[in-house]
Amino acid sequence: MSDSLVIIPTYNEKENIERIIRKVFSLSFPFEVLIIDDGSPDGTADIVKLLQTEFPGLHMVQRTGKLGLGTAYIHGFKWALERPYEYIFEMDADFSHNPDDLIKLRNACVKGAEVAIGSRYVRGVNVVNWPMSRVLMSYFASMYVRLITRINIQDATAGFKCYQRIVLETIPLDKIKFVGYAFQIEMKFTAIKYGFSVVEVPIIFTDRTEGTSKMSTRIFREAFLGVIQMKINSWFRSYKRS
Repeated sequence: MSDSLVIIPTYNEKENIERIIRKVFSLSFPFEVLIIDDGSPDGTADIVKLLQTEFPGLHMVQRTGKLGLGTAYIHGFKWALERPYEYIFEMDADFSHNPDDLIKLRNACVKGAEVAIGSRYVRGVNVVNWPMSRVLMSYFASMYVRLITRINIQDATAGFKCYQRIVLETIPLDKIKFVGYAFQIEMKFTAIKYGFSVVEVPIIFTDRTEGTSKMSTRIFREAFLGVIQMKINSWFRSYKRS
């Protein structure tokens, strides 16, 4: 059994799912994969089931309905913590995150980081195939998060991460409130408040070429307003480790 689990939430990813799974299992380090599928009507889960006969380290949880990115990861974290994984990853299914970079993130945690972030902005702007409007929105969103929260993370909305097990054991996962992209901000903010070391590892982010983006104005609005709410709520919380 591997000590590293890659959690990949899916909703209608039939164009990408087999390729991303095969790519992860072809890497030089033996990662395992957990797919959290939210009832994809396009047959994503059926493809995963077929691949499970080929890859013993491929796992899947099927949920009924589209319940949100944050709840998918929380479900995956809890699943991982019931098993002896030491390094637990978040990764998208659409190849916007290069699976080769899983090894770089793991190495950062092996060397002492407790959270390693695949960062688009730690060395300039490393984004491919995004329109300039979206690059600017993402870049200034991270600036906004730094301004409000005072955390020194260049890519605050990044969703490509590696956690050491102790981080997810310490954070009260049931108190993580956000379900959209604000979830990514909340997890970083909470890890830092608990005193964990967070490092940014430079990556190149490439926008999806297959399937449909899940970004929406509702998700963006949740993130914009949620950052202020999260900061205010933090004034009334204790972040002492038990």
